[in-house]
Amino acid sequence: MRKTVVELRAAVIGAGRLGTLHARKYAAIAGITLAHVVDIDAERVGALAKEVGATPLADYRMLVGKVDLVTVASPGVTHHEIASAMLKAGIDVLLEKPMAEKLTQARDLAALASASKRVLQIGHLERFNPAVVHLHSIVKNPRFVECHRLAPFTERGTDVDVVLDLMVHDLDVILSVAPSEVASLEAVGVAILTDRIDLANARVRFQSGLIANLVSSRVSARRERKIRFFQPDAYISVDYEARSIQIFRRTPPVRGAQFPTISAEQIDFGEGDPLADEVKAFVESVRSRSTPAVSAEDGLRVMELTERIKQVMLTDSVAP
Repeated sequence: MRKTVVELRAAVIGAGRLGTLHARKYAAIAGITLAHVVDIDAERVGALAKEVGATPLADYRMLVGKVDLVTVASPGVTHHEIASAMLKAGIDVLLEKPMAEKLTQARDLAALASASKRVLQIGHLERFNPAVVHLHSIVKNPRFVECHRLAPFTERGTDVDVVLDLMVHDLDVILSVAPSEVASLEAVGVAILTDRIDLANARVRFQSGLIANLVSSRVSARRERKIRFFQPDAYISVDYEARSIQIFRRTPPVRGAQFPTISAEQIDFGEGDPLADEVKAFVESVRSRSTPAVSAEDGLRVMELTERIKQVMLTDSVAP
């Protein structure tokens, strides 16, 4: 006998670039009715609603009692207000990064999701990048990580600083692939085009001995999204955008040679659709009432680390 799939009603809050992408993914999932899209910009939300066959709304509070799950893709400074209202209303939430503007708000959301037994998945999209998924099988006891996440300036995301806008992606990947507590860190940040930090560097030492050096800029002349792992048996370079991995390993010297050689391997994962995978994982978590792929606790760990990084930037000192 075929199992009946209960139709779930979804909504997307925020009709900007990310909200538009989320709406299109929901509209393509069997068993999901994209009931509403929400935005205060009537023209923008009306156009998106017409495209995906949903009803536009101007106020997220009108969703109560009308949907089962939502994506919150509004500006980061509104995440706590909107996500907390949805969770209190018994609605499951896929919350785009950053989890919140402040650590206290992130802690409140995590506690609220737990108390209300609601699914709260944090939108750290790189977790669904096939290259990052593959990392879990090849990263073993890394000693050094280097990250460059650079982008030319746009107005998108400037409601928060570059640590919450860009660096959070790499922090989440590091904490998921090589989890460890932080032992110490150094950091510096500079406001260039906005009144918030636009260029940031953090050097984090973990209790495992791993050292991570992260550079994030939203005022760069070029775009780059790369993370590199150095470990005893290999150097692993990931290009997030190309969705490819290069692996360099030391091989024993051939007969008569004094030094070992380096073997190289490249793995290309093709285009894929990480956002579709993210949204599908959220829907499955809602259906099964299981812990989401990127949980509130995962998001909270990233927020705790970003808070420490920003505190060091403000004090211009080394954290204990």
